[in-house]
Amino acid sequence: MARQGATPPKSGLNSSLLDDRDLLAVDRDALRPLAERVRPRTLDEMVGQRRLLAPDTALRQSIESGRVHSMILWGPPGCGKTTLALLLAKYADADFRAISAVLSGLPEVRQVLAEAGHRFAEGRRTVLFVDEVHRFNKGQQDAFLPHIERGTILFVGATTENPSFELNSALLSRCRVHVMEAVSADDIATALLRALDDPDHGLGGRGLRIAPEQLQLIASAADGDVRRGLTLLEIAAELAGDGGADVEAREAGTITDAILEQVLADRTRRFDKGGEQFYDQISALHKSVRSSNPDAALYWLTRMLDGGCDPSYLARRLTRMAVEDIGLADPRALSMAIDAWETYDRLGSPEGELAFAQLVIYLASTAKSNAAYTAFKAAKRDVAEYGTQAVPLHLRNAPTKLMKSIGYGKDYRYDHDAEGGVALEQTGFPDAMGEQVYYQPVERGMELKLKEKLDRLRADRERARRARPGRDAASE
Repeated sequence: MARQGATPPKSGLNSSLLDDRDLLAVDRDALRPLAERVRPRTLDEMVGQRRLLAPDTALRQSIESGRVHSMILWGPPGCGKTTLALLLAKYADADFRAISAVLSGLPEVRQVLAEAGHRFAEGRRTVLFVDEVHRFNKGQQDAFLPHIERGTILFVGATTENPSFELNSALLSRCRVHVMEAVSADDIATALLRALDDPDHGLGGRGLRIAPEQLQLIASAADGDVRRGLTLLEIAAELAGDGGADVEAREAGTITDAILEQVLADRTRRFDKGGEQFYDQISALHKSVRSSNPDAALYWLTRMLDGGCDPSYLARRLTRMAVEDIGLADPRALSMAIDAWETYDRLGSPEGELAFAQLVIYLASTAKSNAAYTAFKAAKRDVAEYGTQAVPLHLRNAPTKLMKSIGYGKDYRYDHDAEGGVALEQTGFPDAMGEQVYYQPVERGMELKLKEKLDRLRADRERARRARPGRDAASE
């Protein structure tokens, strides 16, 4: 029987519960991904982004002094947007709250803003990090404006899309846009080494072994994304620890070539089928074709195919290039584009992709002319400017006696009966416009011969027009 006043012993159940709580806390930390565990805790630990965060830059000095401003962080995945937002809050001694535009609706936004308002009234600041901010519609974006203006929140929006297109002007006017870049392979390798050496949060103490060239392979496979690189390293470390069928890895904790082959087998490059990167790459492909650089054009075509671009979209754009940038300098280009499109439809991937590659090489290598494209745009401008002009009488159709009696088709000359096969003296334009020249062939490819012929015809037509009796002032 216990003595009176003595401290009662802890029951085995209570002791067990306390031990379990401690173990759960440890387990929860172990369950967090490596990329989260080794997230930089100071600006010095961040890799990449030297242009923004070098010691002498304005943003670095602003963060370190705690005088931060609302901002938009625009950059590809894994470049450090979330990490930078966390460090902003740390250096500014502010509370950090994060919401995702993918998962959060307006009610949650209002609740977070209300909580930030209470903290502000108590003299505390809140850094509100909004991930994928471009996924909020314009009305939802407006909800942040008064709180940014009053200073209730330090707004940090993260986006992978061009803010000029995806964010409304009111939000942009209240935030500074900082462009973040994909992290280089060398910088990612630095982050991987740090994770390998960190015994508290990383993989240090496990006795893992990895050759420098293997580490560089992982860094390159990360494709500018630090988080992806750390994830690949973590998977490789787990395989090396488990060993499996790889005796060398099981005995020595070594990340072998066989393990890396498994980890890196299905890696993909960054590509957004509807975003900024998509339009940048199709722009690069089109401009490489236009500048007669088949090697660069083939590279960008391959990048887009590798990223999963819709082949039908590529076929349409390549056909557009054949018409817009090559045109009548080489009319075969359009036929080849249609043939390549049909070939892909018949063969599919990957066989049909070779037809696209062949087409791109030809389009980039052959003669170029945008004369037909330019002529068409000029004709459209005149249609808009002159409005609905009447067709000249001599060009009108006259299937009935009545139409003939009122002048339809009068004085029309059948060109095949004229000398040289062209009735030079008759105009083809409405009377109010006079003769116009839209199509100006270039002296390249097949257009060279077209230019010679059209220059001669136009000169002859002008002489015939001037010699025509009673020509009206509108034709001058």
